[in-house]
Parts: sequence; structure tokens; C-alpha cells
Amino acid sequence: MAQITGDGAPYGVGAAAAATTTDATVLPSAGAGVGDAPGTRRANWTPYLFLGLPLVLYCLWVIGPMFFTFYMGLTETDGITFSTWVGLDNYERLWNDRVFWIAFWNNVKWLVAYICIPTVLGLGLALLLNNSLPGTRFFKAGFFSPMVLSGVVIANVWGWMYFPTDGLINSTLALFGYDGKPIGWLSDFSSLPKDGPLQLRSARTFDLVNVSIIIAGIWRQIGYVMLLYLAGLKNVDPSLVDASKTDGASSFQSFRDIVLPQLQPVTVIVVVISIIDALRAFDLVNLMTRGGPSNRSEVLANMMYIEAFNNYNMGYGAAIASILGAMSMLFIFPYLRHMVKNEMEY
Repeated sequence: MAQITGDGAPYGVGAAAAATTTDATVLPSAGAGVGDAPGTRRANWTPYLFLGLPLVLYCLWVIGPMFFTFYMGLTETDGITFSTWVGLDNYERLWNDRVFWIAFWNNVKWLVAYICIPTVLGLGLALLLNNSLPGTRFFKAGFFSPMVLSGVVIANVWGWMYFPTDGLINSTLALFGYDGKPIGWLSDFSSLPKDGPLQLRSARTFDLVNVSIIIAGIWRQIGYVMLLYLAGLKNVDPSLVDASKTDGASSFQSFRDIVLPQLQPVTVIVVVISIIDALRAFDLVNLMTRGGPSNRSEVLANMMYIEAFNNYNMGYGAAIASILGAMSMLFIFPYLRHMVKNEMEY
């Protein structure tokens, strides 16, 4: 039995109450002085210390050169010996430069082709290969393999295929009975025959050299887009597709109303990456035609390179780079805003 103390309370209960009262007076109140602890202050600064060096390097090698490029676009300089402030003269010269407008519209062609063709073909291949049938891994690796090749390799392989006399494409056409003038795939469209058994006259309405180079670029791009969509299809809820088919929806209706909306985040990434790759098209053009013939296949990145590093006109090249960067930002900023908005919602 509990002993009774002088105040009438049981001894055990009084001891527990006293202990509780003592502990309550000794322990600090919740949150009191936590922010003032030295260890806590160090912990609060730790993420910034880890980010400090990468941010410094990023500003030094990316942000700084961007602003310096814009500054160089306002000068006449060779980048080494002299620099003269000319204001907006380089941009006025660009406005009146026929080659600049050819390169600009060629970049638009690249842009449209890269957004439409790899997206559609990559999505189609992903839908076909998104199963466990025998051989799918082999085809996935085969379609993705061009992505691991460098632009130099792709340019040389397709340049040989486009070779007029004994290239693979013209040799294949001759094998199937074409005996007309060899087609100059990387020359002007005027090299196409006016008649022939394969009825190639309709291709004369196209700028063949640009089409040929863009095909080489798309061949590389399709596998990457396919891989992105394959990853996106793994997140599609199959129960929703099965439920739609149970309700009588066709395969196309299930794809349009169930699968495609769930692939929207992947599609946004695919479109943005395709835009960036199209705007920075350089290696294939430089190695396959160097912008020719007669600047017909010129793009802004190649024009910038030639002006800056061949003609030593760094100011003019920097102005071209600034225009190209501004075109990229028109698409990158909405994408970043979309991504930040989605992160805030989650």
C-alpha cells in the first residue's frame, strides 16, 4: 500500500508529481534557443557551402561568357588585338545581310522538322516496342545506337551515302533501274533530273541539300525520342487503358484519351530538347557542306563559327551568337516556368 504523507497525498503519487514538476522546470521550452545553437547555425549554412563552388564555376564559365558575348556583339574586334565600340552596327549589318536571313530560315526549317518528325516517329516506335516480345531489346538498342555516335561520324557516314557517283543511295537507285544523271544530294536542287523512271521531278521543288542534312540529323534524333517515350510509357496506368477498352473504346481512342494525356510531361521535354538541338545544329552542316553550295544550307551556328574563327570578325560572330541565344531563350524560359509551376503544385 502507498504510504500517506503529511499533506494527505499518497507517497508514490507525490514523488511522481514532484519529479514531473522538477523536470518541467529544468527542461527548456519547445523551440527556445534552437536557432541560437552554434551547431544548428552551421547546419543551416551547409547546403550553401556545398553549392558555393559549383555556382561560382557556373557563373565563371557560363553566365559570364554569355554577358561578355553580348558585349562583344556591340564592338568590332578580332578578339585579341583590338576592340572598337560600334553599338548596334553589327545588328544593323545582320538585318541587311542576305546570308543571315538564309541561315535564319534554315534554322526555322530545322526547328519544324525536329519538332514534328522525331516526335511522331519516336512515339510510334516506343508504342511498338513497349512490350515483352522476343527481339524488342535488339530493336531498342538498334534504334538508339545512332545517338551514341558523334556528329563527325554521322556526317562522314551520310556524306558517303550521299556521294553522287558511287554513294550508297545513288548506287541503290541505279540497281533498281535509274540510269539518269547522278543526283547531287548535297548540292543545289537544280541537280535533280527533270524526268526519269522514278519520277524524281517533284523533289525539285524542295531545297534538297537542307532536306538531306536534316534527314541525317533526324536519323540520330529518333532513337533518343523513342527512349524518352519508352520511359514515359512505363508510368502509364494500364488499368485505365483496360477500363477504357472494357467500356468499348477502340485502340486509337484509348491512346488519344488515356495514354497521350499521361505522356504530356514527356512530350514537353521532347519538344524542348528538339528545339534546342535544332537551334544548335552545327556539326552536320559544317562537315557535310560547310554551309554550301552558295550558302544554301547555312545555319546560324555555322555562320557564327565562320565569321568568328575563320574571318576573325569576333564582334559580328558574337552578334550572331546573341541572336541565336535569344531564339533559344524564347523557348527555354516558358519551359522552365512550366517546370517550376509543376514543382510548386507537387
